[in-house]
Amino acid sequence: MGALPIGGPPPSPAPTICQTAAAMTIINRTQSLEKIHTSAPKLESAIDRSVPEPGPAEVDEETNYFATNPEPPYLAEIQQQVNEFVAFHSGKRRIALVTSGGTTVPLENNTVRFIDNFSAGTRGATSTEYFIENGYAVIFLHRQFSLLPYSRHYSHNTNCFLDYLDKSDAGTVVISKQYQQEMKVVLNKYQKAQDDNLMLFVPFTTVNQYLFTLRLISLELKPVHSTCLFFLAAAVSDFFLPTSKVAEHKIQSQGGGGKLVVDLDPVPKFLKRLVEEWAPNAMIVSFKLETDEKLLLFKARQALTRYSHQLVIGNLLQTRKREVVFVTTEDAVDYNISEEEEANGVEIESVIIPKVIDAHTTWISQHKQ
Repeated sequence: MGALPIGGPPPSPAPTICQTAAAMTIINRTQSLEKIHTSAPKLESAIDRSVPEPGPAEVDEETNYFATNPEPPYLAEIQQQVNEFVAFHSGKRRIALVTSGGTTVPLENNTVRFIDNFSAGTRGATSTEYFIENGYAVIFLHRQFSLLPYSRHYSHNTNCFLDYLDKSDAGTVVISKQYQQEMKVVLNKYQKAQDDNLMLFVPFTTVNQYLFTLRLISLELKPVHSTCLFFLAAAVSDFFLPTSKVAEHKIQSQGGGGKLVVDLDPVPKFLKRLVEEWAPNAMIVSFKLETDEKLLLFKARQALTRYSHQLVIGNLLQTRKREVVFVTTEDAVDYNISEEEEANGVEIESVIIPKVIDAHTTWISQHKQ
């Protein structure tokens, strides 16, 4: 879709029945092990509500945070790349900033130990593909080594890239015939996006890197006004260690009586600053993840009240791949796909992104410069 407005080795002997049975046993064990998810949280206690959420950050908190925490040394390079990307697309097509993946909180400057946030980056990487298919250019602010658009189809351990390859009679490496059409489709989309300069990948690892980079990109997008869309799907840490508290070297396990006590500060909630100052005319979409259905709408509406942005997409940890709810100040609308559709490869993002784009179109019509 176009831009939106504006010889080889000798054959081996045939395996014996015992060898074949043993091989099948190994394959079956492997297939069953692939279904084990060791990173899945305990649903009933995944989100702790005993700690009250801090309010939105004010101007002085912004000033203090960015003055007392170290700026990433590569920020100027990112600024140049973002500036060129925005200039290339400004006035020609809409631009989306998609954030994706989880942030870390290092416990040492020479980091060995860190606290991480649960996120593979699936939502952000998948959504980016659908934004591009619908004519957007995308700045993809992502956790380094998390899932990426297009390559996500083959980078997960249940879809090992090597399983798609085979050796030809000439001994060269080829794509297995049963996967060629599928991979051709993905490759064509990826190359089209690259040829048209529709993706800019910007990595982060720590929450500090994320916040500095988010502010920088937001300010670079400010002149784009309402044709810019923020799709904030990253899992951002709620707590962090200020620079003054971070150990220089690896924390020794012998100290502290065998215990490690970490005193974390709340991460300033900069969404309000994004709405009011960093990119005041952009449409901003955030996400709210819960485990208790009774809390979901309340927490989504609370976020809208606190930060004054346009849309919260709520989802439950248990059903996030099939069901979401769009919450605005006016209403709440459910969108979903069936379990059968999910099993057949339909992605909930194929429903989410067109609806978000519709809302963005309305936003642009209401905020013409």
